[in-house]
Amino acid sequence: MISGIHLHEDLKKAFLELGFSEMTDIQVKTIPLIQQGKDVIGQSKTGSGKTAAFGFPLLEKVSHGHGLQSLILVPTRELCEQVTNELRKFAKYKRMNITAVYGGVSINPQIHNLPRADVVVGTPGRILDHLQRRTINFGNVKVLVLDEADKMFEMGFIEDVKKIISQIPRERQTLLFSATISQQVHDIVNYYMRHPEKIKVQSYVEQSVMAQFFYSVPSRDKFSLLVHLLKHEKPELTIVFCATRKRVDIVGRNLQMNGINALSIHGGLSQNRRKEVMRMIHERKTSVLVASDVAARGLDIKEVSHIFNYDIPKTSKEYIHRIGRTARAGAEGKVISLLSEEDHENMRNVLQDRSIVVQKLQLPQFERVSFMPYMRRESFGHRPFGVQRHGRQRNSHSYQGRRRHGQEKEQHSERKPQSGRYQSHSSGERRNYSGRTHHKRFS
Repeated sequence: MISGIHLHEDLKKAFLELGFSEMTDIQVKTIPLIQQGKDVIGQSKTGSGKTAAFGFPLLEKVSHGHGLQSLILVPTRELCEQVTNELRKFAKYKRMNITAVYGGVSINPQIHNLPRADVVVGTPGRILDHLQRRTINFGNVKVLVLDEADKMFEMGFIEDVKKIISQIPRERQTLLFSATISQQVHDIVNYYMRHPEKIKVQSYVEQSVMAQFFYSVPSRDKFSLLVHLLKHEKPELTIVFCATRKRVDIVGRNLQMNGINALSIHGGLSQNRRKEVMRMIHERKTSVLVASDVAARGLDIKEVSHIFNYDIPKTSKEYIHRIGRTARAGAEGKVISLLSEEDHENMRNVLQDRSIVVQKLQLPQFERVSFMPYMRRESFGHRPFGVQRHGRQRNSHSYQGRRRHGQEKEQHSERKPQSGRYQSHSSGERRNYSGRTHHKRFS
């Protein structure tokens, strides 16, 4: 018995070998309900241990060799691989075929593996593809899991999810896990779940050891401030969040040009290259990862000491998802947001959540560094720093040609410095290099 909960001996052995001494709040509250066959809604944020919360009792219900008995839907390829790997660890001493099904890779190995699968973890798009090809059979599915349902629906998968659920037997157990309960999540709950038990727990992220700060900085100096902070903070492992794939590429490559060994990851990279980036992160070949929100969702990255918001997210929910990467399990963490003119509206939206407390810091002196806001496609984005090029890439258009077609607008740029250092001014105002005074919008 672990934390008062009985697990099958083969699963209990794996649980203890993985280094768990006791169960988290979400696990203690949901595992008994799942074992009893009840539909469950688990509302918990990043780092709460929800994969084990549904994984162990799910594996208890699955028998090898009786067809596909459990389907787990997830929003991203990274989360698909992460959940699959975790379930395989849980099932170390129980014979089980667990198959990952997602897009961006060849479908043929999946078609080969699916007939022998006991459990499938998949993204909605590729699962639908297999349904249309009739290469997946839901006839024996008795447990359906919707993991990170809010993100799945935000990404536009709700109709795909409904189509998939319509093909699964009605006599099933449905488990839904979500950081937030949106109206779309409510609709799914009301239509597809039977008298669900709702469990809500706090994040495993330790707010007491998480420091949150922001700097108000002119957009032309934002990148220079980021370089200064990365060099002076000396983070063990940091994630720099950007709003778009293009911004991820540009910031990542400019960091490399300024002597910071950064890797970039976003949805535009091939799956093999994303895997290579994650391998290099896990091997600590770099301490800086530049990422988009979607690409970072579901990444299994431990011991993150710093989060930098290069662009401020639009909602408090996305902000909380980002900062949930640090200050886990009692470790200290630091969140630093860089606010330029275009970020103030988003920051106001974030701060509508009264639980978010962010302290303003005075700008330090920092050196202006070179920044290239426009880069040729072949020079960034498709091949992360440190990853070897495989195969021949198409030639990109020239920089001037792209400028003529208006495809390379950026909201900020770095200009040639007029002096060697940037000196911050009084707390009530700041001056740009033209001498004009701007009043700060946050205090």
